[in-house]
Amino acid sequence: MSVLLFVLLLLAMSAFFSGSETALTATSRARMRSMEEKGVKSAGAVIRLTENKERLIGAILLGNNLVNILASALTTSVFAAMFPGGAGVAIATAVMTVLVLVFSEVAPKTAAIARPDPFAMAVARPMAFLVRLLAPITGVIQFIVRSTLRLFGLDVSAQAQVLSATEELIGAVELHHEEGAMDKHARDLLRGALELDEISVEEIMRHRKNIEMLDADKPVLEIVEAVLASNHTRIPLYAEEPDNVVGVLHAKDLLRAIWANGNKVDGLDVTAIAMPPYFVPETTTLQEQLDAFKANQQHFALVVDEYGSIQGLVTLEDILEEIVGEIEDEYDAPVVGVRKQPDGSVVVDGDVTIRDLNRTLDWRLPDEEAVTIAGLVIHEARTIPDIGQVFSFFGFRFEVLKKRRNQVTSLRIAPVVEPA
Repeated sequence: MSVLLFVLLLLAMSAFFSGSETALTATSRARMRSMEEKGVKSAGAVIRLTENKERLIGAILLGNNLVNILASALTTSVFAAMFPGGAGVAIATAVMTVLVLVFSEVAPKTAAIARPDPFAMAVARPMAFLVRLLAPITGVIQFIVRSTLRLFGLDVSAQAQVLSATEELIGAVELHHEEGAMDKHARDLLRGALELDEISVEEIMRHRKNIEMLDADKPVLEIVEAVLASNHTRIPLYAEEPDNVVGVLHAKDLLRAIWANGNKVDGLDVTAIAMPPYFVPETTTLQEQLDAFKANQQHFALVVDEYGSIQGLVTLEDILEEIVGEIEDEYDAPVVGVRKQPDGSVVVDGDVTIRDLNRTLDWRLPDEEAVTIAGLVIHEARTIPDIGQVFSFFGFRFEVLKKRRNQVTSLRIAPVVEPA
């Protein structure tokens, strides 16, 4: 009877080790940190215990294997005495397999995974004592394991993380969205904030052909009329050619100058009124540009390539829209370029960016090699397609609807339906 009770005690200890392993590895250190800041002391114990996961797992596995092997050995000796020959060993193996699997593995791990935080906080202190008690043995085991792995070319001493903190957060956001715990708007907002360091201004800028610019050599009256007719408050001024931007004219500065000139435009020097142009390279990340905007008190920058040619412009609003979504004021035109069709396809203008299309339709088209959807088709087709040509890649069907010279201006996109 005493042997039976001792075996049951060993099985209970095995259940403790198994449940502790699952709870301590499944619990979130971020949640524990938040609870610790609220005064929950056991949450701090969990954080300290999980700082060295290799030592923790080593102690848990050592304790779990010791109690399981000891329980199996005692049970085998009892059944071998009761049933001479090989029958006792076979019965002991079957009984211990069922007991260990059900009561020492599946049951405690299921309970731990269902409520990892309370379970982890409950076992943190006794487990911390056992980790310190078994530290000398686990230290030797770690040395042997690392030395063995080093023979096969695997060095785990550096413990380098495969994913950065940002990538881990993005993965967590995507997981919560796929599981339905986070809606699309919240997912887009968090991803936009986390990806500012990975997106360059080239990917979100307004292309040079869509920039509203004014010739500084035009009569002042024409410039004033153009500023009043524009929906923009800041307009670049160029001299002789569009690449030679000499300033950025702000509508408010122009109004002040006209007021100071007795409400007359004659004699005004718009170049003197304009602000100096602010140029940034196209490889600048959005996080760097956002920091630069704040440091320089700027809202508007012209994007140039490695040769100094103007490629487009980027504003503070463009960067903020990458986080919070489209921001429309009373002068913005409705967003165009993406039109859903009754048959489930989508007609898209060629200059729509891949990021905007992915955000709008919750797609995952790659944007590493191209910025616009037309650029993606040209890159994958390795040619400039003709009207009517159809391509299939990345799980979508792309049909060229319109084209202007070498520019694809309209496409029909539909998900490819795999045959049953």
